[in-house]
Amino acid sequence: MKKKQIAILGSTGSIGTQALQVIEEQADRYEVYAITANNRVELLIEQARKFQPEVVVIANEAKYEQLRDALADLPIKVYTGAQALCEVVQAEPIDIVLTAMVGFAGLPPTMSAIRARKAIALANKETLVVAGELINELAQQYNVPILPVDSEHSAIFQCLTGEIGNPIEKILLTASGGPFRSCTMEELAHVTKAQALKHPNWAMGAKITIDSASMMNKGFEVIEAKWLFGVRPDQIEVLVHPQSVIHSAVQFEDGAVKAQLGVPDMRLPIQYAFSYPDRLKASFDRLDLFQIRDLTFERPDLERFRCLALAFESLNRGGNMPCIVNAANEVVNRAFLEDQIPFLKMAEVIEQAMGKVSFIQKPTYEDYLATDAETRRVAAELIK
Repeated sequence: MKKKQIAILGSTGSIGTQALQVIEEQADRYEVYAITANNRVELLIEQARKFQPEVVVIANEAKYEQLRDALADLPIKVYTGAQALCEVVQAEPIDIVLTAMVGFAGLPPTMSAIRARKAIALANKETLVVAGELINELAQQYNVPILPVDSEHSAIFQCLTGEIGNPIEKILLTASGGPFRSCTMEELAHVTKAQALKHPNWAMGAKITIDSASMMNKGFEVIEAKWLFGVRPDQIEVLVHPQSVIHSAVQFEDGAVKAQLGVPDMRLPIQYAFSYPDRLKASFDRLDLFQIRDLTFERPDLERFRCLALAFESLNRGGNMPCIVNAANEVVNRAFLEDQIPFLKMAEVIEQAMGKVSFIQKPTYEDYLATDAETRRVAAELIK
């Protein structure tokens, strides 16, 4: 059996490292063709020496010489820069591109991979948040599958398998509620970065962990779900489910609800995206239903978690508004991590940016680039 060749954009992050674990466990089926990172050059070197890919890319050009010199004894091609990310995904042997980069930076290489007719295992939700309509049009034009890797969207995807022609009545998108689910507004005003980085159920990178604490991550997943599954915003319902056992569910027109359950382990949705439509035997922990005492659900509080409300608002307004929200969120997320602003200030800055940045109803790719740049300037000024 010919091994599938996989390129991992963002191999040093949480998703990327777990994808490499999946590939290692399924070594008879998958092979690493390319790995990339932004800054974490030491880990990238370690991964390259272990998995021996054809190509390695470091986006930060200042780290290039260190990477090149460390791999000089191996027959590995080493490149640097944002453009190299867009070029490496076009390599003819690649079968699947896992987009595990963080933020807006994942959009250009994802578009490049689609144009090269590579299957997309999508973990970079910002790609669909920023430019969902554009990405869907490209995927249709080049007949490229987009296979969701986010645990919630993978759950929905799995629930829809075998349901062709059966219309969705509602998507039930679950959320853990993060570390501040039961906090009051007064308590949220004083939460610390250290507290926000302690997610109760999932081990993730710093950016997405902060987004989960503010529930902006769930807002982005709402937008992503609209584009992945072709539903209206009012067909997406967020359920706060603290146990993180049900990863999401679909309600059909006859009232039946299908849910996907499992332990909180990202390797399962990663492997399913690689193997679809097949399910492969894996060593992951199994869900023990006898150990589950409660499965509870709550409506999200859109006043305390304003970011989720802003994401819904941006989706309803359309155009480049989700792009504005994404860019502003990247700026405030970084500012919070650097102790420049308090927790609740993040939503305030995002909301102000939504009113200040130029709105475009039918944006082009160039408009998205301009919107992203303008929003970052505006958000930075608002923080100051």
